[in-house]
Amino acid sequence: MSNRRKLQDEFITLAHGNGGRYMRELIDGMFEYYLGNDCLDTRVDAAYLPLDLNGFELMATTDGFTVEPLEFPGGNIGSLAIHGTVNDLAVSGATPLYLTLNAFIEEGLPLALLERVLMAMAQACRDCGVRVAAGDTKVLRRGQGGGIYLATTGIGLRPQGLRLGLDRVQPGDCLLVSGPVGDHGTAVMLAREQFGLSGDLQSDAASVQPITQALLEIPGLRFMRDPTRGGVATVAHEIARAASATVRLRESCLPVREPVRAVCEMLGYDPYYLACEGRVVAVIAPDQADAALARLKTFCRDAGIIGEIQTGPARVVLETRLGGERILEELEDDPLPRIC
Repeated sequence: MSNRRKLQDEFITLAHGNGGRYMRELIDGMFEYYLGNDCLDTRVDAAYLPLDLNGFELMATTDGFTVEPLEFPGGNIGSLAIHGTVNDLAVSGATPLYLTLNAFIEEGLPLALLERVLMAMAQACRDCGVRVAAGDTKVLRRGQGGGIYLATTGIGLRPQGLRLGLDRVQPGDCLLVSGPVGDHGTAVMLAREQFGLSGDLQSDAASVQPITQALLEIPGLRFMRDPTRGGVATVAHEIARAASATVRLRESCLPVREPVRAVCEMLGYDPYYLACEGRVVAVIAPDQADAALARLKTFCRDAGIIGEIQTGPARVVLETRLGGERILEELEDDPLPRIC
């Protein structure tokens, strides 16, 4: 075992689940300390399992979903669970095949709502070409859950020898994003109706597998991640730490829809920290960045080359539209709990 890192807090807070520094400290300081082995890698979305499958490698991922409200423009917790699990496999270079499902249902949940969740889940499975192979159901007492929580495991196959990872990132590489950021976080926030705001913005929740398969054909692909909790800024911090380098992002190239930008300006949020559920952040060798961007634009015209890796301290710098610079700090407080 490695030395156990003492956490700053005595109790779990919502910030321990937001994808930022507190969550990283919790995982590194407790889960990895007690459960770590030569197979567990807490930095990846899907784990490589060392099994020989006739030219393919078995990949596994697991995830939990606690979104509030359970239904939002563009989806619900059921479709979100399928897309989220499939996407973790896809950005690891795998083709998703099978899922398991655990449903924790609160007493009093309307059966009509549960049916809508399952119907959306079934449609997402058909769209993604995956099947639920096993599952379990638990019912919680009224007041002990948020209506329904879902936990999933996903299994997929990746071509043998394909290697993507933070360890492959190097100075000079370019960062790309497959479309506008912050849509999911903003759509869910508006669906909560806590701020007297409304709009027709929809979540971007969708499978990213067609995007990742297209990028896998580009030589020089180093790494892919779907920017869920903590958004693009948190992915950039992961890259900066792993590469011990500066990630420089260009605000003028970061695609943000006007409704998202307007809501963030009114409420004081930063769109670069808001969750996406149908986007890919990719790191590409500089001589292949334009070819990769051309592939991405066949899926979304707003895809862009948003920055690069530079030699320097491990930090994230945003070049503003006005020509200045702003340090994007690592996420600490959770701006939108129960977002995915």
